[in-house]
Amino acid sequence: MGAARSSIASRRLMADRRGHVVVIGDALIDEIHDEAGVRDVVGGAALNVAVGLARLGVPTTLVAMVAEDEDGATVRAFLGRFGVRLVATPAPRGTARAIATKSDGEARYDFNDAAVHRSIDFTGAARDALDAAPLVVVSCYPFDHDDLTDALLDAVEDPADRLVVDPNPRPALLSDVAAFVRNVDRVASAVRLVKLGDEDAALLYGTELDDAARRLQQDGARLVLATAGGRGASLHLPDGRLDAPVAELPGPIVDTIGAGDATLAALTDALLRADREDGGDALFWEGALQNAMIIAAATCRSEGPLLQLP
Repeated sequence: MGAARSSIASRRLMADRRGHVVVIGDALIDEIHDEAGVRDVVGGAALNVAVGLARLGVPTTLVAMVAEDEDGATVRAFLGRFGVRLVATPAPRGTARAIATKSDGEARYDFNDAAVHRSIDFTGAARDALDAAPLVVVSCYPFDHDDLTDALLDAVEDPADRLVVDPNPRPALLSDVAAFVRNVDRVASAVRLVKLGDEDAALLYGTELDDAARRLQQDGARLVLATAGGRGASLHLPDGRLDAPVAELPGPIVDTIGAGDATLAALTDALLRADREDGGDALFWEGALQNAMIIAAATCRSEGPLLQLP
C-alpha cells in the first residue's frame, strides 16, 4: 500500500510540473434547433471545460462516457483537434445526445436515453489518470445517485486539495432533486472549489445565489465561485469575498452558452497557478476572477460554447 501511494505521489509530482488536469463528466452531441435550422455540434459541460483548459494551454484529459458509434467518432475527432486526451468509459446506450432549442441566445435542453442514464467507471485508465492529476474537475455529474457520488469520492484522493466541482444540474436529467442536493452538500464538505450559478441556486436550494454560496462554504468548501449571468460573479474565500462585474468588450453578445464553463476553466487554470505561487493572496484571486470574466465575455461574443480568448 505504501509503495502504491508513493508511486501515485511520484506520478502526480510529474503532472504538477505540467499542470495537468483531469475533467470528469459529460461529452455529447448537441442537436441544435434554431431559426437557422437543425445542426449537430459537439458539446457537454465537462467537454467544454476540458477544451477550454486546453485552449488556455493546460494539458487536459477528459473522462466521459463515449461510445464506439458515429457520434462518438465525432466527439473523438473534436477533442483531438484541441489536444484533449479522452478516457472513454463504457457507454452501453451509445453516445449521449442533447436536443437544444435556442431562443434569444438561450437554450432549452432535452436528452436521449444515454444522457439520462449517464455514469462513470473509475477503474483502469480512468483511475490512473485521476491518480496522476494535481487537479480534478467534475461538471454535470449524476449527484442524484448515492452510489455514483460514493464512487467519485472514493476515486479522488485528497479532494480538499484536488477536487473542483460544478454540480451543473439540468432539470431534464434530475431524477431526484433531494438526493442531488444531499450529495452536492456532502461533496462540498470535502472539496477545494465549488461553482454554483444563480439558476442552480434557485433549482437546488430555492434561495438567492449568495445564500446558497454561504451554505456551501459553511459545509466546508474552501472556495465557492458564484456566477450570476449579467450581474457578474463572486469568489467566496475563507477570509472574505471578491466581486467582479461582467466585462465590457467590443461587439454584440451572440449567446451565453458556455460562459459558465469558460469561467470555470479560467478559475481552474488560476488554481494551478496559485499552487505554483504558494496559494495566491487576495490580489491574485481578484485578478483571476476579473480575467475569468473577460474570458466569459469573449466567449459570449462567439456562437457556441467554445472558450474564446479576448
